[in-house]
Amino acid sequence: MALSWNEIKNRALAFSKQWANAAREDAEAKPFWLDFFTIFGITDKRVASFEHAVRRLPHAHGRTDGFVDLFWPGVLLVEHKSRGKDLDRAMDQAMGYLAGIAERDLPELVVVCDFACFRVRHLASGETREFALADLHKHIRLFGLLAGYKTQTITPQDPVNIKAAERMGRLHDTLKASGYVGHPLEVMLVRLLFCLFADDTGIFQPAQALRTFIEERTAPDGADLGPWLARLFEVLNTPEHQRSPHLDAQLAAFPYINGRLFEERLPIADFDTAMREALLDACALDWSAISPAIFGSLFQSIMDEQARRNLGAHYTSEENILKLIRPLFLDALWAEFRKVKGHRNRLFEFHKKLRQLTFLDPACGCGNFLVISYRELRQLELEVLRASYQDGQQMLDVHQLIRVDVDQFYGIEIEEFPAQIAQVALWLVDHQMNLRVSEEFGQYFARIPLKSAPHIVHGNALRLDWNDVLPAQRCSYVLGNPPFVGAKYMSAAHRDDTRAVFAGIDNAGLLDLVAAWYVKATRYLQTAVGGHAPVRQATAVPAGVASRPPADLDGTVGLAPAPPRAAFVSTNSITQGEQVGVLWGWLLAQGVHIHFAHRTFAWSNEARGKAAVHCVIVGFGLDDCADKTLFEYAEPRGEPLALPARHINPYLVDGPDVLLPRRSQPLCAVPPIGIGNKPIDGGHYLFTRAERDAFIAQEPGSAKWFRRWLGSDEFLNGGERWVLWLGDCPPSELRAMPRVMQRVQAVRAFRLASSSAPTRKLADTPTRFHVENIPDQPYLIIPKTSSEKRAYIPMGFEQPDVLCGDAVFVCVGATLYHFGVLSSAMHNAWVRAVCGRLKSDFRYSAAIVYNNFPWPDLPAEAAPGSAAHRARAAIEGAAQAVLEARARFQQGDRPATLADLYDPLSMPPVLRKAHQGLDAAVDAAYTLGGAPKAWRTEAERVAYLFTRYRQLTQPLPATVPRPAARRRRSASA
Repeated sequence: MALSWNEIKNRALAFSKQWANAAREDAEAKPFWLDFFTIFGITDKRVASFEHAVRRLPHAHGRTDGFVDLFWPGVLLVEHKSRGKDLDRAMDQAMGYLAGIAERDLPELVVVCDFACFRVRHLASGETREFALADLHKHIRLFGLLAGYKTQTITPQDPVNIKAAERMGRLHDTLKASGYVGHPLEVMLVRLLFCLFADDTGIFQPAQALRTFIEERTAPDGADLGPWLARLFEVLNTPEHQRSPHLDAQLAAFPYINGRLFEERLPIADFDTAMREALLDACALDWSAISPAIFGSLFQSIMDEQARRNLGAHYTSEENILKLIRPLFLDALWAEFRKVKGHRNRLFEFHKKLRQLTFLDPACGCGNFLVISYRELRQLELEVLRASYQDGQQMLDVHQLIRVDVDQFYGIEIEEFPAQIAQVALWLVDHQMNLRVSEEFGQYFARIPLKSAPHIVHGNALRLDWNDVLPAQRCSYVLGNPPFVGAKYMSAAHRDDTRAVFAGIDNAGLLDLVAAWYVKATRYLQTAVGGHAPVRQATAVPAGVASRPPADLDGTVGLAPAPPRAAFVSTNSITQGEQVGVLWGWLLAQGVHIHFAHRTFAWSNEARGKAAVHCVIVGFGLDDCADKTLFEYAEPRGEPLALPARHINPYLVDGPDVLLPRRSQPLCAVPPIGIGNKPIDGGHYLFTRAERDAFIAQEPGSAKWFRRWLGSDEFLNGGERWVLWLGDCPPSELRAMPRVMQRVQAVRAFRLASSSAPTRKLADTPTRFHVENIPDQPYLIIPKTSSEKRAYIPMGFEQPDVLCGDAVFVCVGATLYHFGVLSSAMHNAWVRAVCGRLKSDFRYSAAIVYNNFPWPDLPAEAAPGSAAHRARAAIEGAAQAVLEARARFQQGDRPATLADLYDPLSMPPVLRKAHQGLDAAVDAAYTLGGAPKAWRTEAERVAYLFTRYRQLTQPLPATVPRPAARRRRSASA
């Protein structure tokens, strides 16, 4: 066990007095440093070598050989001089030795000393400090790594995370190549991870004990490394009092670890020189600096060669994890702490409460969410201890005062290796926090042997009863990041897993895989309250303030429990499009309330090759709360703005609970829309301009049957395609065109070859399209898919001689008024809130988006001069201005495409201004129906539209709510 700082300081004072008069390097330097090590409880004379031979940079005399006075590989290099000698020259000499030292042996500290004075340089930072021997006790923390007090700021961005994973990857590859594979390999790597971390954080004493053991006790060819590691694992699994009195002294110095980490007997691995070198290279890294939150996932990726090519591409950033855990529980706990920190008894009860909390991640992976949650809970506990002892009262025993522990954390993971990593990662962050406590209070604190363990279950969360992992009555919070698999991409195994979960939910085949966790979580929460939603009025108490669960895990009775709550990261698809009605219709019927939500944002990570998907975070429970929060994003990769909300609906806006149905006709009196034409022709009727001209040259009679063809790509990005439309061609004329008949025959053959019976049936009418939409008047085009970056979906009018494909919607009979409303900020906000997505792009639809849209109450037959008539005219005028602004750039040799015009970076100011005028006209029209005169956020627009929707669909008109009082706070508030 490491000494307390008080003991170390007392020893440093005694050391300074004992050696106050030392002066001669040759006679006194070696005993001086041996005695120096005893300050930190190090009595093993083998930890460092004296007069260590090394090549150095040439100096004035040209010599390149030399002897380091004292060298501890990876830890310490000392150049000692007689009293009064030049320390500048001594430091130059010491630094010159570094060029001759292998990279993995470079020390953390370079020290020069003349008995009377120390000069200490931290090699990584370059910081140098000088002090007198008499003041050693004042600066003794510089040498904290010698005593196991090695604390530093842990950041995911630290390159050591990537380096560590890469070196473990090399070790993995060499072991695998030797035939050491499967479960033994995974367990071996997890054990080595723990040992490497222990070697740098004071668990193993002295520092670098593992590395020294490997270097001194194993042969350079690695032949005996496997047996020595197996013996070491046995020792780590054996309590000290049960070990043989004849056990090798170097092995006996290793502590008993427990935690069942080293319990399983593994096959002995066969190492060679390269494998031994790979392990020693791993030992050379500073493992105390790794972030368990990100490293666990990096570590997992070494098992997958493809993932390793882009190491760290798919792993969650701490910033994004905090977006979930802060509003779920952390903000409320900090708020409560600030209220009670000045009251000793209430602070004591609050500390007990922290021990009562339990957390379940039912898709924990490598434990990222659990690790960060635990770290933040320990940080809060540290603040509790600071507040408790800020009056100078001496802490008796920090071991008795640290209550929060890893056994409060539960997880389920379907793969074995990540489950093992999750457990070890929690132990690692536990020790990192223990080191912070040690540094803070001057008492070394380590939970070795491990008496508590996280409850990480290797199993299928969709088939397990979560109550078997953690009874819901004892659960405080369910959280995590379940897997993202779209409904269309779910495997047969996924379907089997979700079949029982989705039982009783209509149209569950539309749901993405992540929806199964919402359903399972809701059923789990119900078991905590007797199988039904609690009858409870909303209160102003923030989520998480009430004590949960009913009893302290140590046996201390707590306060009355509140129902557990949950929060998941999800693809935004479950809050948009058809899935909303299916999933949230069921969830709302079970009594689910949304407590907080992050609207769509880019879920990125801190590692190389950042991957991002568009996600939401939804916090929910069966109890209601008054203090709801919506986190808005101006753009997906921006920072969130936290806004208070009265009620958060399934579309994640502050509005009433509305589930939009698949409506076959528009809600309001507007023209219907439908998709364009769907030929199912194998491409035989579609031509480029050059192909059309060549075809007509050989078949002149076909010219009049060609029509311009617009798909979504041509409409937005330009280009020219043509279609051979033969639906109206008389049989006699058709038969007179042999090349056209060849096309007809090719289409018939294509359809007959289909595996789809309806498509084969279409072979009976090969000149007709599967879906036909042949306008006889000008019509409006709306592309089905539009980039998320655009503020407005580009729409436009076309003449009836142009035919459209099925990648666009066609609205026959649309006027400038309809174009204006559909092109406004109001309609585009509706689209972004309720439409489905194709990747991150908007996926417009007739049944959900257009047909459910609540138009302003501006009847076409409004009396001239009335407010409605004036508002409609204003919209038409503003719409015309938008079309004219476009036309200015759609002329000349290089006409702008709609994609050019609506790119936020290249949108012409005149067009942007025209759209702003149109937005103002449409907003004014809605104001006639009770809408606010100004909107602070897009979510407020959508909230009003949902209220307007309810007015149109319910017999009694709803009262239009005013937005909640303006209150802004940052995401970290």
